[in-house]
Amino acid sequence: MARYRGSVCRLCRRETQKLYLKGDRCYSDKCAVERRAYPPGQHGQGRGKLSDYGLQLREKQKVKRMYGLAENQFRLTYKRATRVRGVTGHNLLMLLEIRLDNVVYRLGFAGSRAQARHWVRHGHFTLNGKKVNVPSLKVRVGDVVAVREKSREIAQLKQAMEAVARRQIPAWLEADPGNFQGTIKALPAREELTMPMQEQLIVELYSR
Repeated sequence: MARYRGSVCRLCRRETQKLYLKGDRCYSDKCAVERRAYPPGQHGQGRGKLSDYGLQLREKQKVKRMYGLAENQFRLTYKRATRVRGVTGHNLLMLLEIRLDNVVYRLGFAGSRAQARHWVRHGHFTLNGKKVNVPSLKVRVGDVVAVREKSREIAQLKQAMEAVARRQIPAWLEADPGNFQGTIKALPAREELTMPMQEQLIVELYSR
């Protein structure tokens, strides 16, 4: 599968807001958006007003990059959201939130979603006591995500957990740092997702 290997700070600047792709750097004064709050490129400061299609595309790109998905992955997630009862936009965000890599990030076991995805792929986590290595795995209410016994001495993981105070643990999750685990208490509600996302624009884009 294709992976983006360029500067992730450039992605934040393109969307002119923090996507928190760089871990601790995003919370410091070194953040690229703090230094240059305009799109990258020669004409970044002179871009004109976006069309309706442009606004829809930018919103889709922003959410896709925020969760670290490829285009095809994101499209398949949207199609699945259309088949779930309820509001399609809300379903889309819920399906993105209950991905295992995102849950690991939300629980504070990783500094960014990219780091969480890397550690899940390398088998550092268990789900209900069983080793897992699929970042896109969907968690359910009552599931317990834990760091494997052999992985609890990883220096970066310890650092991430020490910095968890910078990020508020969502109400639908319950973290237990002392035991290196977390529990899914409920499915995420739309009002609990505080990042500025306009999911209706994504629905309008795919409905064209």
